[in-house]
Amino acid sequence: MSDTFCSDCKKHTEVVSDHSAGDTVCSECGLVLESHSIDETSEWRIFANESGDNDPVRVGGPTNPLLTDGGLSTVIAKPNGTTGEFLSSSLGRWQNRGSNPDRGLRLAFKTIATMSDRLGLVATIKDRANEIYKKVEDQKSSRGRNQDALLAACLYIACRQEDKPRTVKEICSVANGATKKEIGRAKEYIVKQLGLEKGQSVEMGAIHAADFMRRFCSNVGMNNQAVKAAQEAVQKSEEFDIRRSPISIAAAVIYIITQLSDEKKPLRDISLATGVAEGTIRNSYKDLYPHISKIIPSWYAKEEDLKNLCSP
Repeated sequence: MSDTFCSDCKKHTEVVSDHSAGDTVCSECGLVLESHSIDETSEWRIFANESGDNDPVRVGGPTNPLLTDGGLSTVIAKPNGTTGEFLSSSLGRWQNRGSNPDRGLRLAFKTIATMSDRLGLVATIKDRANEIYKKVEDQKSSRGRNQDALLAACLYIACRQEDKPRTVKEICSVANGATKKEIGRAKEYIVKQLGLEKGQSVEMGAIHAADFMRRFCSNVGMNNQAVKAAQEAVQKSEEFDIRRSPISIAAAVIYIITQLSDEKKPLRDISLATGVAEGTIRNSYKDLYPHISKIIPSWYAKEEDLKNLCSP
């Protein structure tokens, strides 16, 4: 608090500064003496994680502990036709000729970030994928392998470990041409390498059909009531010994729920939205059919409605 002359009180009064709004307010009458003021002092807040640095002023970009220089090296920009074009282009060529041990890592991290953005993944998954790739790259045993498949596999494993799994087909759609088979091989290679480093098997996290339900239902275009029924049904299905993949069970449950609703969806639409083949959905539906009365919530469909479903 400080003293400032208040035009309303006609005297010097103590004022309160609201830094979030940029207002200076009189403490006696409440008059806003100054609004939208700019704080030109240093920002006394430490954004680093448990930083031992004594200087709390925040300057520069964020650090990246996975890079040798912390991600704070200077990069000479390309010339844009202004004054000093010759000098900047020459400096840029000299810098490129120099050895940069993090050049490959930077490109890999940029590719992982692009794939994460296209899939709508959160930053924690992207960071975990970067860590996995860095561990594999440090072993110097990935040369000659398909780089796109390796990066896609890192992202797939990161999704599994963060309990936000994506199907291999979804990862493949953003993998710059890498096939499902190549990504599968890269995944097995990474798990093996990380297992050798730690001396124990790598925890990937279990996949459940419920992990895919909300996203698949959104792709199909189901209403909130149908989505809620599908989520309950898929949780109840785990009580039975249905030996199908979680993705296939999720697709079959969605097919059943849509057939019980007023807006029925053809099997082809379910297949396109979930990435599961029509034949696989039929087989999963056949396995779920004997338990359908116990799986489908009673508030969503009556027993008569269940009997009207076509038998597999």
